Amino acid sequence: MPVLLGALGGFQAQLYLKIFSFSHVLKTGFLKWKPDYDSAASEYGKAAVAFKNAKQFEQAKDACLREAVAHENNRALFHAAKAYEQAGMMLKEMQKLPEAVQLIEKASMMYLENGTPDTAAMALERAGKLIENVDPEKAVQLYQQTANVFENEERLRQAVELLGKASRLLVRGRRFDEAALSIQKEKNIYKEIENYPTCYKKTIAQVLVHLHRNDYVAAERCVRESYSIPGFNGSEDCTALEQLLEGYDQQDQDQVAEVCNSPLFKYMDNDYAKLGLSLLVPGGGVKKKAAAPPQATPKGHAAPAAEDEEDEYAGGLC
Repeated sequence: MPVLLGALGGFQAQLYLKIFSFSHVLKTGFLKWKPDYDSAASEYGKAAVAFKNAKQFEQAKDACLREAVAHENNRALFHAAKAYEQAGMMLKEMQKLPEAVQLIEKASMMYLENGTPDTAAMALERAGKLIENVDPEKAVQLYQQTANVFENEERLRQAVELLGKASRLLVRGRRFDEAALSIQKEKNIYKEIENYPTCYKKTIAQVLVHLHRNDYVAAERCVRESYSIPGFNGSEDCTALEQLLEGYDQQDQDQVAEVCNSPLFKYMDNDYAKLGLSLLVPGGGVKKKAAAPPQATPKGHAAPAAEDEEDEYAGGLC
């Protein structure tokens, strides 16, 4: 042990002594039939805090995992889940985000098993935020799982908020087929909780996604189905969408751009505003213009070629 203390240095050695000095509580003997998991978990927890404060995150993570196992052996699921979640946060400090998310997911499953779904949902949302910039696909999955937990608990406002995060990530990743389904689910929930103005905004988002999928029929159907939402027909959202679909159908890029540059579209969530600004109509978007009237020909200039050709063949080919 003296060699170990010298190699590690004073403060580190004290931390290692702290984590190993209580190993006797798990030993059994003639007069002690059952390991004292509760005391062991408490000591591992204290060691984890000490390592964390010393910014020794690897050791802190190991201590958290030992604490979690001790709580599991003691059938204290909630406390075990907390320890696994803390271990995940230590991995986050070490920039090992995928591994951190795995532990937090494990913790959330234990929260659910323990009958604390709210805590499970918060853990999943936290994991989604951690991984969002590294693995958006995994973040979408986590946000959707969180939404399902909230929905099962009939907490629809929290559920739809998480679905919104998933939808925006899907749009950002140009996964438009999945985004269309996700936005439709959002819209259904907003309709259920009678938040009709937000339903209008979700219809705009749906239409933009469908047009980027080159599915004009689906976009038109979205607007038509939204007429059943109280207040939609005659709203500025409805009018703008009708103008957008008309311009798209007529291949009028100017009309489409005018609608998508209006404040109604530009001040949506950034991901949807970008969809509007990048929307191009099929066929190049050049609206056919009426032919210009013939201009007077100055003296001394030849007549237009079309007239020459007409005169050349006026008497036939022979």
